[in-house]
Amino acid sequence: MGNLFSNNSEFIITIEVVPPKGNDPKIVLEKLCSIADLPFHAFSVASNPVAKPKMSAMVFTHLIQKATQKPGILHCTIRDHNRLGMQSELWGAKALGIDTVIAVTGDPSASKAEEKTSTVGDLTVFQLIKMAGDSGLCTGAVLDFRPEVDGLAYEAKRLEKKVTSGCGFIVTQPVYDEQTAKDIQAATKHLKVPVIMGILPLLSYKHAVFLHDKVDGIAVPEPLRQRMKNTDDPLKEGISQARQMLKLARKMYSGACVMPPFDRFDILTDILVD
Repeated sequence: MGNLFSNNSEFIITIEVVPPKGNDPKIVLEKLCSIADLPFHAFSVASNPVAKPKMSAMVFTHLIQKATQKPGILHCTIRDHNRLGMQSELWGAKALGIDTVIAVTGDPSASKAEEKTSTVGDLTVFQLIKMAGDSGLCTGAVLDFRPEVDGLAYEAKRLEKKVTSGCGFIVTQPVYDEQTAKDIQAATKHLKVPVIMGILPLLSYKHAVFLHDKVDGIAVPEPLRQRMKNTDDPLKEGISQARQMLKLARKMYSGACVMPPFDRFDILTDILVD
């Protein structure tokens, strides 16, 4: 369906989707079809997030494109495939009409998981980016600015290598405040590739605390957590904050990736539509 990022003047909005657990895509596909007319450009399909098994991201991306007639962006992870399997995935994606992928390392398997899973990792993410480009795919990468360890400077240097390897766009982890948005912009502006701001709407105070305390790469500022705690309508506050970040992204970034938690696609109308 073409390269979404070939027109540098257009603000691109994507919606992140987690494939269903099991072999029945019907319920999630129905939800996605119900929002397909909203003002966004593509679905971004995660691959086994938090190292929990889901339906094949490549298969589900294909099903989304067929059902909604909107492009799908496939996440490819070095955690789950060796070099041979990854090359097969990339060629298969291209054959199915998937034109864009995001190269990711993948969340590590939980150390206390009932069924421990080995990480493959015989490719680096830089090698995956090159392999995807050589396979004819527009390839993006993720910026995990690791706020819990003040890791933006280090990760920005890694981005330079990703761009050299062929990365054509960057998607950030969720951003929740203007200062972080400015810091990321300053750290990445020299790369000369589109940067897409991650926006993960908050549903409740408990949700905000969980993300801040338990999820690496996400920091929900204390003032925002307090607003979520004190408001009479946490969901409304979370939607309002997501709208504010989308407005900020329009001023400072090339696009936004909205990540509705727990398949709450019903909140997207209030976020995307003025």
